[in-house]
Amino acid sequence: MMVSASIERELSAETFPIRHGVFVAVVGPSGAGKDTVIGYAKALFADETQLEFVRRVITRPSDAASEDHDTLADAAFAEADADGAFAVSWEAHGLRYGLPADVDWSVSNGHVAVANVSRAIIPTLRERYANLAIVEITASPEVLAERLAMRGRESRGEVLARLARSANMSLSGPGVTSIDNSGPREVAGERFAEVLRKAMAFSDMSGLI
Repeated sequence: MMVSASIERELSAETFPIRHGVFVAVVGPSGAGKDTVIGYAKALFADETQLEFVRRVITRPSDAASEDHDTLADAAFAEADADGAFAVSWEAHGLRYGLPADVDWSVSNGHVAVANVSRAIIPTLRERYANLAIVEITASPEVLAERLAMRGRESRGEVLARLARSANMSLSGPGVTSIDNSGPREVAGERFAEVLRKAMAFSDMSGLI
């Protein structure tokens, strides 16, 4: 659910970066299975109130083949963004994406927020959240190509272009965990679950300081 800009205004009086909780940024190329790994953890931790799996807002209609998200038209998204409805927003592949402003409230109150984001906003997230964990979901080029082809959203040329872009992208810096999701989802899912357990433990300890 999108909240009003009052949260953003309230937090603007505080000093960034936001502390206490943890923001877990999930990144990786299309076809790596980010939503699959997140979905595995979401089911595994269904009763864990400290974890929040962030529902994104995208300027793309929701369908059974894509993630479960909220949809806004371009004009409505721009208006919401201007009103401070998003903690962070970005553009990619001709679409606009946003994370609701209440993510900031959740992290500041000791929760662990998990979101699928673009690599491009990692610097922004590092500035915004004191405790940032980055999980890069990867897969072999062959697996990526097969998964992208199965989606049927893009031509062969577009698929090859995506693979070329992802091959030239790598992450570095503190708090980066790389998980290969070329095999069974349970393998990658359990590795991701371990990252989330550590994030929750860290959040519990940081609240005592």
